[in-house]
Amino acid sequence: MSPVELQQGQEVARTIRRLAHEIVESNDGADNLVLVGLLTRGAPLAARLAAAIETFEGNLPPVGQLDVGLYRDDLAHRDPPPPIRPSDIPGTLDGSTVVLVDDVLFTGRTIRAAMDAIMDFGRPARVRLAVMVDRGHRELPIRPDFVGRNIPTASSQTIDVRLTETDGEDGIYLMEGAEQHGEH
Repeated sequence: MSPVELQQGQEVARTIRRLAHEIVESNDGADNLVLVGLLTRGAPLAARLAAAIETFEGNLPPVGQLDVGLYRDDLAHRDPPPPIRPSDIPGTLDGSTVVLVDDVLFTGRTIRAAMDAIMDFGRPARVRLAVMVDRGHRELPIRPDFVGRNIPTASSQTIDVRLTETDGEDGIYLMEGAEQHGEH
């Protein structure tokens, strides 16, 4: 079955702008805000959110990227193990509001790993979660603070978020069958 297009181009950009406004409103401004994108697609999303925040707040919040590969709870069961990519966290996170950014929230296991990983970089005052798509099927008590779209899915379906930086286009697609982009 072919993918079903749920959002494209300007709709994706509009969703990112809305999320940026929600993040700033919840934080009472952009001061002390750090956006940390989960590799792979969370990193460009975090950069886009920061750029959107700069357009209406006048300052660019620091942006980092986080690889959670070594913090995953299924590491022993993955063959081959996931590639480990470098994390890049701007400065100290102590006392800041960290917004973890990812493309799709599914079981919550990746976000649990991200929270473990982020604590190795400091002690934030608060950790928030922003996702482009929440598709349900949680296995852990993880709830996003900022959601681009809630898209309920069947277990046999996946959500494929495509970004220009990684995929050459912006779009959100509903897929039947196999996992896309390592969604978990």
